[in-house]
Amino acid sequence: MDAWRKEFISVLSLLFAAFVIGSVTDTLFPALFWMTLFLLICQFRQIRRFEKWICAGGKGQYPKTSGIWEEIFYHIYRIKKSDKRRKKKLRKLIEQFRQSTEALPDAAVVLRSNDEIDWANKTARQVLGLQQADKGQRIINFVRFPDFIRYLKSGNYSEPAIIPSPLNNRITLEVRIICYGSGLRLLLAQDVTQLKKMQTMRKDFVANVSHELRTPLTVLKGYLETLQDMDDDASPLLTNSFKEMLGQTERMQHLVDDLLLLTRLETQQKKTQCIDVPALLSQICKEGDTMENASRRIELTLETSAHLYGEEQDLRSAFTNLLGNALKYSPDDSVVKVRWYQNKEEIILDVEDFGEGIAVSEIPRITERFYRVENKRRNKIPGTGLGLAIVKHVLMRHDANLKITSELGKGSCFSCHFPVRRNCCN
Repeated sequence: MDAWRKEFISVLSLLFAAFVIGSVTDTLFPALFWMTLFLLICQFRQIRRFEKWICAGGKGQYPKTSGIWEEIFYHIYRIKKSDKRRKKKLRKLIEQFRQSTEALPDAAVVLRSNDEIDWANKTARQVLGLQQADKGQRIINFVRFPDFIRYLKSGNYSEPAIIPSPLNNRITLEVRIICYGSGLRLLLAQDVTQLKKMQTMRKDFVANVSHELRTPLTVLKGYLETLQDMDDDASPLLTNSFKEMLGQTERMQHLVDDLLLLTRLETQQKKTQCIDVPALLSQICKEGDTMENASRRIELTLETSAHLYGEEQDLRSAFTNLLGNALKYSPDDSVVKVRWYQNKEEIILDVEDFGEGIAVSEIPRITERFYRVENKRRNKIPGTGLGLAIVKHVLMRHDANLKITSELGKGSCFSCHFPVRRNCCN
């Protein structure tokens, strides 16, 4: 502010001097004209020096001058110097980021909005076959698997894509895409070959053991039933022993059947058809009432006639498990509500009971295999702990998901959400 005041006073002083000289010499207007012209020439000269310095990038020391222009040159010089320090600091941060990502065991690739490669780390060059010279090329020119291309173009990156490595098809990669910034995406590829091998070994082991157990269990159950029929109730101990052994054999057989079903869901190819879900639910609910041997507890509400494109046997297993759980974990005199309805985006099945409910902390784990909520009950409820795991896998095969809401002491609601595109009803 002081510099501007000094500049203003200086200009006024020169104009006043010209006015005084012009008044004395009787040349007022020529004196003011030449003084104004002199001031304009001085300003144009300073503007030219400023423009010349800026065109050179503002490098080096700014031109020496005086007055307000010295302040302008100084402020610009200080801004440039501060900007240079920020750029140096930013370059250092970028270099640190590149060094850290180069050390990552996972492949990392920065993609622009049009799928062009902006940067890739060392691991990406090793497992995806990218080179530094590939910057600006589209990623689909190097990773040409149809599953990856569909995943990239879908825009839905909530789940990873599993693909083989372009360099070695014996290497399995789990690819994730993370969106950030303005149209930028980060592609991460992790080597999950060993994990997939272990999962395959586990599935094969469970399938083989389940198949091997099935035959001896069938034989054992047959002999136990024969012995139970031959029992004349002369020995209560023997009668109870036969009953307990047969019960445990049936429990083991249910467990083996559930394990085989899970293995089939994980490995077998999909065989889909158009399923009349309202008719299927009506049949399941009738069977549920018969199974309970009690007055009607199931309240079925069909608000839509939507059919689903899927596998009938798998959906029957999932719906039967949900209904069976609701009946088992609620009082014998309570109602279980089954509702089939639709909105603009989803077709939904709700199975609601008014039983003991589930703690919030337990909900994330109840779809795990063999996980059962341990509540203090007088009578232990039989089960294998695989029912909800089966439901989860069935829904995944139908592009659906399971949502669970529950409150202790009030009951639970299990909701199956199917995408509306699965509707095959004309």
